Amino acid sequence: MNKQEAEKKIIELSEILEKYGYEYYVLDNPTVSDYEYDMLMQELKKLEADYPELVSPSSPTQRVGGTALNTFEKVTHTVQMGSLQDVFSFEQVREFVNKCKENLKNPVFTVEPKIDGLSVSLEYTDGIFTRGSTRGDGFVGEDVSGNLKTIKSIPLKLKSTAPPEFIEVRGEVYMPRESFAELSEKQELNDEQPFKNPRNAAAGSLRQKNPKITAERKLDIFVFNIQQIEGYELNSHKQSLDYAKSLGFKVIPSYKSCTEYNEIADEINRIGSNRANLPFDIDGVVIKIDDFEQREIMGATSKVPKWAVAYKFPPEEKETTLLDIEVNVGRTGAITPVAVFEPITLAGTSVSRAVLHNQDFIDEKDIRIGDKIIVRKAGDIIPEVLKSVSHSENSKPFKLPSECPVCGTPSVRYEDESVLRCPNAECPAQLLKNLIHFASKEAMNIDGMGQAIMSLLVEKGLVKSASDIYELKASDLVMLERFGEKSAQNLIDSIEKSKKSNLDRLVYALGIRNIGQKASQLLCEKFPSMNDIINADKDSISEIEGFGDVMAENIVNALKEPHRIQLIKRLENLGVNMIYAKKSTGDGRFKGLTFVLTGTLPTMKRDEAKKLIESFGGKVSSSVSKKTSFVVAGEDAGSKLDKANELGVAVISESELIDKCSN
Repeated sequence: MNKQEAEKKIIELSEILEKYGYEYYVLDNPTVSDYEYDMLMQELKKLEADYPELVSPSSPTQRVGGTALNTFEKVTHTVQMGSLQDVFSFEQVREFVNKCKENLKNPVFTVEPKIDGLSVSLEYTDGIFTRGSTRGDGFVGEDVSGNLKTIKSIPLKLKSTAPPEFIEVRGEVYMPRESFAELSEKQELNDEQPFKNPRNAAAGSLRQKNPKITAERKLDIFVFNIQQIEGYELNSHKQSLDYAKSLGFKVIPSYKSCTEYNEIADEINRIGSNRANLPFDIDGVVIKIDDFEQREIMGATSKVPKWAVAYKFPPEEKETTLLDIEVNVGRTGAITPVAVFEPITLAGTSVSRAVLHNQDFIDEKDIRIGDKIIVRKAGDIIPEVLKSVSHSENSKPFKLPSECPVCGTPSVRYEDESVLRCPNAECPAQLLKNLIHFASKEAMNIDGMGQAIMSLLVEKGLVKSASDIYELKASDLVMLERFGEKSAQNLIDSIEKSKKSNLDRLVYALGIRNIGQKASQLLCEKFPSMNDIINADKDSISEIEGFGDVMAENIVNALKEPHRIQLIKRLENLGVNMIYAKKSTGDGRFKGLTFVLTGTLPTMKRDEAKKLIESFGGKVSSSVSKKTSFVVAGEDAGSKLDKANELGVAVISESELIDKCSN
């Protein structure tokens, strides 16, 4: 390649990497895998090394990361939250070790797993958590203190009688695999676009404006570095991790000291072989010089330290045969193709199915039944088809059906979407999922009416519409296998209680496309009755902050559909609430109840919790007695919690208090 060709290629690579970097670091919506991105970056680095005169100050190789979003207050990091040099082979690891040995006397290395999450800074003054922020571009991040407080493994107060005057630690926020699987299942049930992997889910969850949503996502953290400390001296990385652990931090799960390359290689292999058994994602192994003085000797480039490298695992990909493409219909009528292939083992588990998303995805990759395909697990969890390797003889391009495969209604593709939909709301495939959504905790919150019970009620023909739920009788239920007299009456009581749910819950329960919990609440705040919403036009709805023409149009169109109008009228006749009560005014539900607050609450200050309780007619006391109704306990709850347990007083968490206020 001559200089002119190199210049053209450098410009091309820079542009595509800048695009991918923005999608990954700023939007948290990557369109390529980490491995593909890394390979493109390596190609650009090699070209720039060959032609240093072509290196531009704006090249992706000259920056640490993306820029911070402006949705949270910006935080300038006192100590840069830099990145590490990535290596992709054992030979590169050996070169790093040898270079360190050439410059240092008997260096010791720490080897630890590289958690695949979102890097954050946690700051403590005199042992109290004062601020938490994202990495951002390494120099400027975002203040996400409120959301970080919802992560239970982050101490709000350090476990020390003599904490340092000030300490800043760096950690990796991640979503455990089990939590990610639960979230993906919920998103698929609601026909929402699932996050691509746990890292993306963690980043999206940590940036939620509502800390309650962050808390529901079950995030966790591992601390892996002390950025700065006052009032205490540390000399090595291992010492700093041991000290951080003594302060109550959840530190990186394993860190081993090694002196030779062979030991390091063995530890990389050990971590890699155990990767599938971990409850969280790792994407590599970090190798660091342990001694801080020796780190100073090794120094750093303008972008990365010379005393550490990150070995990145290659993604596990396997070839298999595509046996069939099934077509499923979701809750909102989305018609989704699913690849069914010969079982293969990926990340320690057997997989045989993967979502193919839509017709555009199938056409772009030219996927046909009978093809040899390459499959991998995104984030070691969600199987995905990467590409078709070869077509079978006489294969034909696959096309999604022009009619719903369940009810036969002609399918439609709306202008703003890439998916096909069945527009028939009475389609049997949509019925069960719609009913499960209607009764869910986030919607009408009918306790005891989960997926299994709802499936049974539909199977027995007792529920064919959401309104049928409110005509159920205990005598109907006791005839079924899962019910006795008491459990039947409990469910009927829960159904009756749900009639009083605030209007925004009902709007969300109706399952209008693109209208989630927050949008439902905002809609009801402007139009506080169902009649007001039904009579509202597109222009007045689109004026609501956060709404647009598509959302407004979806609401207007949905509430003109005959089946939905009929459903709303039937629900109203059965006593379901059609009026919105603003949350701030309360409704007297806590009248006569006494609460005691103790410990540090995850997201609210004491005064905020007190005002919330009082807004619903409750009283807040400073002492626990037999007359106390509830003790709201946070972290480090002390003698008041002990007294409550002694007296048999009900103890609830902050999230349970919020649920009592929102139900």
